[in-house]
Amino acid sequence: MSRGRHARKSRNARRFSRLSLALVAGGAGIAAPLLTAGSAHAAPAPAKVQDQKQATSAKAAAPKAKTEEKADSYTVVTGDTLYRIAVDHDIKGGWSTLYKANKQTVGSDPDLIRPGQKLTLDATPAPAERSSKPQRADRSTAERTTSVHKTQSTNLDGWIKEALTIMKQHGIPGSYEGIHRNIIRESGGNPNAINNWDINAQNGTPSIGLLQVIKPTFDSFHVKGTVYDQRDPVANIVAACNYAANRYGSIDNVNGPY
Repeated sequence: MSRGRHARKSRNARRFSRLSLALVAGGAGIAAPLLTAGSAHAAPAPAKVQDQKQATSAKAAAPKAKTEEKADSYTVVTGDTLYRIAVDHDIKGGWSTLYKANKQTVGSDPDLIRPGQKLTLDATPAPAERSSKPQRADRSTAERTTSVHKTQSTNLDGWIKEALTIMKQHGIPGSYEGIHRNIIRESGGNPNAINNWDINAQNGTPSIGLLQVIKPTFDSFHVKGTVYDQRDPVANIVAACNYAANRYGSIDNVNGPY
């Protein structure tokens, strides 16, 4: 009896061992191909991702390098003036050269630039302009020295009347009352008055004279036949009235800071 029990146990044990081996072998047979396949496809993946990253980095870097290569334009922000932009970007010829290069964008008033306007900083004149520039300068000098109106009066009343005579010759609108009213508000009648505290002064172009004109405005609206001097009473009045006519229609329409 005992031998028979042991014999049965042995057979069962042998069956269990064979079954265990079969299951282990089966598992190995299933797992091995999966492991091999996974290893075969996973290896190239990092290289491909790395290539893509390098290509993306190169593409992203390319436009940046091109942008940094040359800054030939500037976008206007609040508080800017042509004078300050010209100084900051070392424009040869200053604000007037910058204005000429961007007149189509800025318009007829160099003092009125708007945030968001894109200005070219390449203000180099064309070869033809360079060759003719000395001749134009000579003619301009001759005009200023031969037919310049020299202020005769020594008081505000006389300065306004002289200015009105020149304004009439050039078709610049304005009345005695309009000019006088604005002079009293702007300078109190002092031809040497200068504003050293406002935004214009901070930008290096203080308002000067009877009608408190800044240099860029005086240069742009100076009327031929008057003295080329911001502090000259008649020249200051005429240039300011010329500017006011261009922007407001007439100095008579100006009733506050302009």
